[in-house]
Amino acid sequence: MKLESKYLVLATFAGFLVALDQITKIYVHANFGLGETFPVIQDIFHITYVRNIGAAFGIFREMPEGFRDAFFKSMPPIAMGIIVYMLKGVPNTDRWQVFALSAIFGGAVGNYIDRLRFGYVIDFLDVHYKDSWSYPAFNVADSAIVGGVILLLVLMTVRDRAEKKARLQAGA
Repeated sequence: MKLESKYLVLATFAGFLVALDQITKIYVHANFGLGETFPVIQDIFHITYVRNIGAAFGIFREMPEGFRDAFFKSMPPIAMGIIVYMLKGVPNTDRWQVFALSAIFGGAVGNYIDRLRFGYVIDFLDVHYKDSWSYPAFNVADSAIVGGVILLLVLMTVRDRAEKKARLQAGA
C-alpha cells in the first residue's frame, strides 16, 4: 500500500509544529515563574507565563474539574480523528487544505500533550495595549489552530465564489 503524500505532509508539518510548540513551552516553563513577564515590545507584546485550565480564552475554566478533565482528555483525540477522516477526502494536489488541516492537527496535539502532562496548557504569548486592552495569552499550538481554521475559511470562501461564478457563466 502506497502512503499518500498528504499524510506525509500531515506528519511532517504537524510534527514540526508540535516540536516548536513544545520547545517554546518547555523554555517558558523552565525559565519563567508563573505570572512572570518579559517585555519584547513594551506595552504591546510580552512573554508572560500563564497556565490555562480552560479552553481557548479560558472557556470552561469555571466548570467542575471532573467535567473539564474528561472533556479536555476526550475532545482532542476526537478532533484529530475527524481531521484525519477529512484529509482522506482531500486530493493530494490540494496542498493549501492539507497544510490547513495539518496545522490544526499539530496545534491540537501540542495542547493535548500539555493537558496530559500538566492538566493545563502553557500559554505565554501576551499581546496587549498598555493597560487598556489585552488579548488572552496564547501559544504556538493555538496560533497553528487559528491559522489553520482561517486558511480553511478563506479556501471555502474562494471556492464558493468560484463555483457561483462558474454556475452563473454556465447559465448565461
